[in-house]
Amino acid sequence: MTATTRSSTTRSSSDVAETTDFAARAPVLDRDLAAASPAQVIAAAVATVGRDRLALVSSFGTESAALLKVMADVDPAIPVVFLDTGWLFEETLAYRDTLIATLGLRDVRTIHPREAALTREDPERELWFTDPDACCRIRKVEPLARALAPFDAWVNGRKRFQGGARAVIPVVEHDGARLKFNPFANVTRADIEAIYATAKLPPHPLAASGFASVGCMPCTSRTAAGEEARAGRWRGRGKTECGIHTMKLP
Repeated sequence: MTATTRSSTTRSSSDVAETTDFAARAPVLDRDLAAASPAQVIAAAVATVGRDRLALVSSFGTESAALLKVMADVDPAIPVVFLDTGWLFEETLAYRDTLIATLGLRDVRTIHPREAALTREDPERELWFTDPDACCRIRKVEPLARALAPFDAWVNGRKRFQGGARAVIPVVEHDGARLKFNPFANVTRADIEAIYATAKLPPHPLAASGFASVGCMPCTSRTAAGEEARAGRWRGRGKTECGIHTMKLP
């Protein structure tokens, strides 16, 4: 199911006031939830905007089941947005279906890039090689902006231990348009492993093959012992993020 979008890009005065209010509330929420558990952060997100105005964005990657499990324990009907870029591993698509059934997720919305954008900008499917930032923009950033249009807040699975720009993420922030909750900001790799073990969560099918972090096929490689988990993403390109966390979403 594809998420609906607003009929107009023009924001009313009440929309602007609401956005401003959320921008002011973000640092307060971040302070109040600085030491909260992931479940408490997600519960606070629901309490702040309501279930129908909150979305969890998941890649259904190698660590995604932990956050989805925590969310499902809070409320399995929270909308989950999944970006199918057209370049995903078949194993990831199968893992999505497995986790939906395993966790009882009730509202997973698979979002696709616009066909017109793909035809216009990537007709030969080589954009990932010639301009990976542009490829991420049309296959991930723009579809996510469209999917998040109906929501006032979103939840994602970034962790500080992943390093880079993620090392200093707050628990709650404002992305310029809506609240952004990072319930796993403070967790450790051991915490995630404990969630998998306690809940007996199935691993991503590619994890056993050396893929510590899984994205699109052309831009994902195995990681060697001692490398950071995301070292296999855009290897050799000096690129560490797809853009959904670094570009301003409308």
